[in-house]
Order: sequence, then structure tokens, then C-alpha cells
Amino acid sequence: MARLDQFLWSHRIGLGVGLAILGIVLFPWVTDNPYTLGITNRIAITSLAVLGLNLFVGCTGQISLGHGAFMAIGAYGSGILTVHGGISPWLALPTAAAAAALLAVLLGAPLMRLSGHALAMATLAWNVVVHHVLLQEDQWTGGPSGLAGIPPLHLGPIILDDAVRLHLFLWTMVVLALGAGLNLIRSLPGRGLAVLAADSTCAACLGVPVGETKLLLFVLSATLAAGAGSLFAHTYGYISPDSFGIFTSTDLAIMVVIGGMGSVWGSVLGAATLILLPEFSDLAETYKEFVHGGILVAILLTMPQGLVRGITQAVILWRWRRRQDAAA
Repeated sequence: MARLDQFLWSHRIGLGVGLAILGIVLFPWVTDNPYTLGITNRIAITSLAVLGLNLFVGCTGQISLGHGAFMAIGAYGSGILTVHGGISPWLALPTAAAAAALLAVLLGAPLMRLSGHALAMATLAWNVVVHHVLLQEDQWTGGPSGLAGIPPLHLGPIILDDAVRLHLFLWTMVVLALGAGLNLIRSLPGRGLAVLAADSTCAACLGVPVGETKLLLFVLSATLAAGAGSLFAHTYGYISPDSFGIFTSTDLAIMVVIGGMGSVWGSVLGAATLILLPEFSDLAETYKEFVHGGILVAILLTMPQGLVRGITQAVILWRWRRRQDAAA
């Protein structure tokens, strides 16, 4: 049993990835309820946006409240190109992501000189500006009524308009993104990111290009958010400005804190927590802002490093006590 316990703990990440992939593949055969699969598909899309924001927040120690705007750019970029331009969704998606990346470079170049509350307020203002543009440019965006008729994605002859197909496709994208995020954090440059998250001055002394790294992470996070927005548009076929308002940005930030800043797996757990909560209690939907705020405060007080690291530390403590009891 001791060897088995040691093996499971030593290979916990690989086993976790394997179990996650197995669960994703088998889940549609456990339940083919379109409503249930719709919720898991929403978690998948949101997880991509949260992962992008988490890489920026966790590796720079700064907070952004404007990633709902980058989701909007991805969603409306794909929507406008496909609906008004007749372009293939597979061409519209990378085009919208590239536009978001370019805007992130132009916006991030001056904003990365800010920090703390100043950066948070500046990115929040960016979200307000984008939301206002979406409301006013109704000839392209549909204004407050939104944009409808966005075509679904397709893989050759297979149209991704079925809940099961969407589930497999979206979660495949999430697994690939999580794998890329884990490789980034555990790579040699990722060690520099860990130092940057702890102390930017120390990172600069060790040769980490602080300004360029922050800007690169900001652009990467914006691109992932835009990709999530494009997938949202092609999954649901309809988007509106209210889907990407300031509350979307704050919810993304809360999901990062709940899952754990800098935790790749925490991105999925944070997204799942807030999305699933209304399914168990109507109060969570009626008093959404108060509930989310209460959860945020509770997590910060009890598990300031987030759920993933909090649970991991609890397991480590349990294993240590178990060994102590066995030795006694």
C-alpha cells in the first residue's frame, strides 16, 4: 500500500490528465441530456478565458478587469466576418484572435507601466469603452439586440451543432490549452515567470525582461480570451453586448482567485464552481453579485492560494499525519 500510495502521488499529474481525458470522452455516454452538456460546454469555453487571465495574473501578480472586452472582440470579430462577410468560421476565428492580440499590444504597451489598482481601473475602463462601441455600432453589431445567425463550426462534413460533438471538440481545446499552459509554467522561461510573480525587482535582477514579459503575457491572455469568445459565438449562434460586460470581466477575475492564481488546473475548477452554483440554488442566480462576492471573501480567508492548492495542501497534511500515525 505504501508503494502504491507513493506511485499515485509521484504520478498524480499524469494520472490526473489521463482521468480527465477519460472522463471527457465518456461523459456524453453517461448523460446525453442537451441541457447538462450545454452547461459543461459553457464551462469549457469559460475555462479557456480564465486560463488566459490566470496566466497573466498568476505570473505577473497584477489584475486585469478587461478580459470580457477581449472575449467580445473575438466573438463579434468572428460573428461579423461570418455573418456580414460570408467568411468561413475557421478563417474568422484566427482573424479575430489576431485582431485581439494586436489591440492587446497597442493597449498593453502603455498599460503595463501601471500596476495594482491603477492597472485594474484602466483595464476596466477598456471594457466599458468596448461595451459602448458594441452598443452604438448597431449596423455591424446589432446594437442592444445583438448579432444572430452566426454559423456553427464544422470539421469537414461534420457540423458541430450537436451537444455531444461540441462537448468533445470544446474539451479537446481545453485539454490542449491546459497542456500548453503546464508546459509553459514548467519550462525554463516558466521559472522566470515564477520569480516575476513573487517579486518583479528580483526578477529584473536575475535578467528577466519584466516589461516585455508582462506585455507578452497580456497579449497571450487576450488571445486566449478572444478565442473563447469566438467559440462562444459559433457555439450559441447569437451574441449580445451584455454577454461581455464588466460583470463578465469581474466574474473571470473571481474564477481565477477561486481556482488559485497561477494554477492551471484552478482555471477549470474556478470556472466550474461559479457556473454550476446557480444549478444548485436559485439564490445564487437571483443574488449573483452578493453570492460571488461572498465566495470570494470566503476563499481569501480560508484558502488564499485557491481551491486547487488548498486541497493539495490538505492532502499533503493528511498524508503526513497518516505517516506519523503509522510510525507511532
